[in-house]
Amino acid sequence: MSPLTGVPTRAPLWRDVRVLKWVFQLVVLAVFVSIIFWLYNNYQVNIQKSKIPTGLEFLDNPANFTMPGNDFNQSSPVWSAFIQGFYNTLRVSIVGILLSIFFGTLIGMARLSKNFLVRTVAGAYVEVIRNLPLLVLLTFMNLAVVLQTFPRIEDAWRPLDLFVVSNRGIAIPWFEGSGTTLLTVLAAALVIAGLVAWLRGKYSDRTGKPARGLLYATAVFVVVVLGSWFTLGYQWTLPFVEDRGTLGGLRLDPSFFALLVTLVIYTSSHIAEIVRGSILAVPRGQGEAADALALSGPRKMRLVILPQAFRVALPAIGNQSLNLLKNSSLGAAISYFELTQIAQITVGNGSPAVPAFTLTLLVYLSISLTTSLVINIFNRRLALVER
Repeated sequence: MSPLTGVPTRAPLWRDVRVLKWVFQLVVLAVFVSIIFWLYNNYQVNIQKSKIPTGLEFLDNPANFTMPGNDFNQSSPVWSAFIQGFYNTLRVSIVGILLSIFFGTLIGMARLSKNFLVRTVAGAYVEVIRNLPLLVLLTFMNLAVVLQTFPRIEDAWRPLDLFVVSNRGIAIPWFEGSGTTLLTVLAAALVIAGLVAWLRGKYSDRTGKPARGLLYATAVFVVVVLGSWFTLGYQWTLPFVEDRGTLGGLRLDPSFFALLVTLVIYTSSHIAEIVRGSILAVPRGQGEAADALALSGPRKMRLVILPQAFRVALPAIGNQSLNLLKNSSLGAAISYFELTQIAQITVGNGSPAVPAFTLTLLVYLSISLTTSLVINIFNRRLALVER
């Protein structure tokens, strides 16, 4: 401000804070773009000198390897191998996420149990498992548990004459039919179940009555799947042992079982701590109010504590779900044919490494972003609305 006129004077540009902020941001952006351009230019020069192809033409080449448990063979194109790897990644990730949340919730509640033995065992489980390297745990599970503990195919376990358990995998009862059709039915049933859950939520908002969206969605999912399969004429088949192998039903490879169990064990130990902390974050008055209504312990936990705890826990559980999805790439260490393993084998058979792994990165990124979108939708749906 001028001492003579009392009118505020503007600082010079080199001392104006607003100008300096913009200049600093532009400089940082220019440096970042320059580094990216320099790296990309070096990449192009090195690729041209090495005469390495960068296109996706390799996807039409024969794969030159086989995968157990399906019709994929050496003459199948590489793109079909990536589709199978994508399916295998989704299969272990979706099942692993659901099981991890279920067991993690149970273990988290067990850590707060009044029973000393239950509380101690749950605490020991969490402290031991979450401090082990995941790759070491996966290797141990595959080599020491699945391949060595499970019986040979000649001495396979037959629980209830419905399952076949051996070191060659686990065979379970399943419907006989086209895998593509089965996946289509499952996807359609999942979409319909999600729509039912959304409609039940709208109904609850309008009437104030309990939504019970999960219950209704599960019932609709089961009805649609069973009705579609029986309508299409699928036969229920039981697995059996023949010629040192299993026929009928659905066979889960040893690598799939080892990867799934390891991911569930490891991720559930982290989710258990998230659930425990979220339960402790619920105000004590909520539990006292439930006690005043004479609710039993299980009903208090199910109707009062857990719904509020999951509002707090959902973002962190979502992060753990994404971690499980990305950790599924460790299946390549035990020869599970997920995306990373497919990319490694494809490159080893002569395909260009950069396009193969770029494609793998983009697929993982797409799955992760889709998972994040679903988690954010649930998070907004469960968020408390301040009035």
